[in-house]
Amino acid sequence: MTTAQVVDADVVMRASGVAKVYGGTHALRGVDFELRRGHVTALVGENGAGKSTLMKILAGVETPTAGIIELDGQEVSFASPRDAVARGVSIIHQELNLWPNLSIADNIYVGREELKRGVFVDFPNQLRATAELLAYLEEPMDPNTLVGDLRLGQQQLVEIARALSEDTRVLIMDEPTSSLSAVEVRVLFRVIRELTSRGVAVVYISHHLDECLEIADQAVILRDGTVVARAEMAEVDFAWIVTQMVGREESALYSPMAHLPGEPLLEMTDVIVADPDKPGRLAVQGVSLTVHAGEVVGLYGLMGAGRTELLEALSGRNRLLGGSIVLGGRDLTRATIGTRIGAGIILVPEDRQRDGLVDSLSIGRNMSLAALRRFVRGAFVRRAPEREVIDETAKMVRLKWAGQDMEIGSLSGGNQQKVVVARALMTGPRVLVLDEPTRGIDVGAKADIFALMAAEAKTGAGVLFATSEVSEVLHASDRIIVLARGRIVAEFDPRSTTREQLMAASDVSSAALTTDEDH
Repeated sequence: MTTAQVVDADVVMRASGVAKVYGGTHALRGVDFELRRGHVTALVGENGAGKSTLMKILAGVETPTAGIIELDGQEVSFASPRDAVARGVSIIHQELNLWPNLSIADNIYVGREELKRGVFVDFPNQLRATAELLAYLEEPMDPNTLVGDLRLGQQQLVEIARALSEDTRVLIMDEPTSSLSAVEVRVLFRVIRELTSRGVAVVYISHHLDECLEIADQAVILRDGTVVARAEMAEVDFAWIVTQMVGREESALYSPMAHLPGEPLLEMTDVIVADPDKPGRLAVQGVSLTVHAGEVVGLYGLMGAGRTELLEALSGRNRLLGGSIVLGGRDLTRATIGTRIGAGIILVPEDRQRDGLVDSLSIGRNMSLAALRRFVRGAFVRRAPEREVIDETAKMVRLKWAGQDMEIGSLSGGNQQKVVVARALMTGPRVLVLDEPTRGIDVGAKADIFALMAAEAKTGAGVLFATSEVSEVLHASDRIIVLARGRIVAEFDPRSTTREQLMAASDVSSAALTTDEDH
């Protein structure tokens, strides 16, 4: 048997000359892509490069405009995602595809319920199997829990559990760790290694390039719908991947910071916030911080540190149990969300799908939603000025779109995030607040968002953003505040701080701090 025949026998799935056209937009252009049994292939590229489109074609969600798909050497055409699953191809989507009003078990088995005597749903067996899957993922949740009651990371694990419950030969993971903690990522990597040891072919899509370097066997780079590079992962490094993705080195992606802060603009004093999911627990405990005009403040902390709860309290979404919020001398402690937006505080939320976008509205309507009062005259909205400002803001955020009347779902994840940021900018904020603004987007889109944050600071606005990414907070901040167990535990100057110092501060502080519920 020749070497070529050995390689071909090892290929479980192949795409040849695949193209996809949406209207006048070419999402994919003659892509060749193959998956080998027992191997992890990292598919890397900027948002809009075509990664999700290619994966949807492999999983039967979309049909190619041109090209062929082969499974075990035979050409296939999936009629639907269910048809693909029946043939052993499963996908974990980047944007969670769950029913919040159904239980964990119901979400895992919806559409393929296990039956007794061919008629009755075998609920006990589904509950037992779900409990086993959750235990395998080291997340021992009650299978009867409603998915809507779970935190985002737990919902992502439910999506993963659903894919694992299927008889999978090809598993596509599109941003599987975007909401997972470091511990949960380790568990997922263990699962991936066990799957590949059984011959499962895995596609791993992630903007966390360090994850790709660790878990993948080979890398395939997409740019503008075309494969521009392939390599064995052992032969490449982080810098090579970034350069292939965006055509420039990583160091050129970030705007220089070191702004000169002005007068105190936002002052939060002794803020106390309850955990929205567990009202008896305090998520934020006596936090005091100041954001100056022209300053970018990075709020760093691990999952559960209280970052999101603090920022949502600042925006008016969570009620304060104690403390005060003052903006430019104006007390906003008890102000509504609308009043705070009018005063100049607006939040870019962590979960853009749940909290940031309205699926039924166009791209333009999503962008102008929070700033409509700017265009209202009497009982009417002045559409011409509104459309003009939307176009100007789209250029500012470097949005890749086909026009403001297109559906918001036509955009990639990174461009959807830019829409949410653009909406905040259209309100003319005095303090721009961002919660994990780069979750699930590529290094190029991250650089665009960091540049926008820096530009806002140069106008004299204050910027406060939360992240769990050490490299981001070091690159994009003028000042770093570390949060652990709902308390500020350290403050750093990013120009003289190392990754190790930040990580040690958050880890050690998390272990050392205790709260009332620990006793």
